[in-house]
Amino acid sequence: MKNKLIQKAQELRQHGFTTGEIADELNVSMDTARWLTLQKATEERVEAPVDFAINWNSLGGSSTRLRYVSGALSDMALSHGEAEVIVGIAVSGIPFATMMADFLDDMSSVETSLAIFHPNKHRKDIDKTDDEGTISTNFGSVSDKKVVIVDDVITSGKTVREVIHTVKDNGGDPICVAVLIDKAGLSEIEGVPIESLIKVSRLG
Repeated sequence: MKNKLIQKAQELRQHGFTTGEIADELNVSMDTARWLTLQKATEERVEAPVDFAINWNSLGGSSTRLRYVSGALSDMALSHGEAEVIVGIAVSGIPFATMMADFLDDMSSVETSLAIFHPNKHRKDIDKTDDEGTISTNFGSVSDKKVVIVDDVITSGKTVREVIHTVKDNGGDPICVAVLIDKAGLSEIEGVPIESLIKVSRLG
């Protein structure tokens, strides 16, 4: 498994993926993605960071399964009130967010729109002047809206924290974060509750 991850990380790097994009694609932390990409480049072997690699290909390849999971996430999000905007974190949070916006639009009394967040870790420019990503202007606005933030996996919580700050900076009110897998075992970030279908707990 480790050798396959190293090979895949190397291939993604050769195709121009940033470390953040590699981390998202392989569902590992930024530290693990960095470690994976350095394995061929150096003779010195550094111990791998403690992490869990998540492979949900059997889910991602089926629109029916994605719809069922999105329905479950929608049900969990509704326990925090009716959302007016669902913010999907690029790339893997977008399919869930799109289907959730559709579900919640049908299930609630308010119109629900879709917004897309591009995290800072996906930026390729070296001279980053800020540490936050951006909300796409091609989709819904979060201004003066109740917002649910959606992603596939929480690894450290850094990206979710970034989205929460950006939503608040843009006048939105984040009411919860909905994820497929929470690898950090978090119940909230910045006072915003986390709802996950699966929580990974590390023992010892």
